[in-house]
Amino acid sequence: MLLRTSTWKVWWLTVDVVVFVGRILFAMLFLMSGFGHLTKTKMMAQYTASRGVPQALAPAAVFGTGLLIVAGALMVLLGAWGDLGALFLVVFLVPTAVIMHGPWGVEDPQQRMMEQTQLLKDVALAGAALIVLALFGWAGPDLGLTLTDPLFDLD
Repeated sequence: MLLRTSTWKVWWLTVDVVVFVGRILFAMLFLMSGFGHLTKTKMMAQYTASRGVPQALAPAAVFGTGLLIVAGALMVLLGAWGDLGALFLVVFLVPTAVIMHGPWGVEDPQQRMMEQTQLLKDVALAGAALIVLALFGWAGPDLGLTLTDPLFDLD
């Protein structure tokens, strides 16, 4: 860094710790959401059907995506093939952004604005999940505080 003039160290503030805290914060959203999918499947299936998913498929879609995001979040949190877990989250987020939160066709301006915000949130989270995937795949076992090495080698 050009502007760096001095450094100071805190014994517990290492890259391993900072990345682990970041993984905890990142995974919390998906764990809460995933458990909501699994425990409130019927209610969420009604909303899912209202967004164009066939009524017969909605409960299975809600439950299946709940399993996907809980698995992905736990994998990222624990560092057990965290790169694959991050990919699970991307696989959930991108279709969800388009199918569930697309603002197109929403008549009410306030509802359209809310859906657009949710769409942008999901796209941003997908970007963050791709960064997490790259971090696991690039750092490999050097990332620290993980249960396994990454599945993918992105070096």
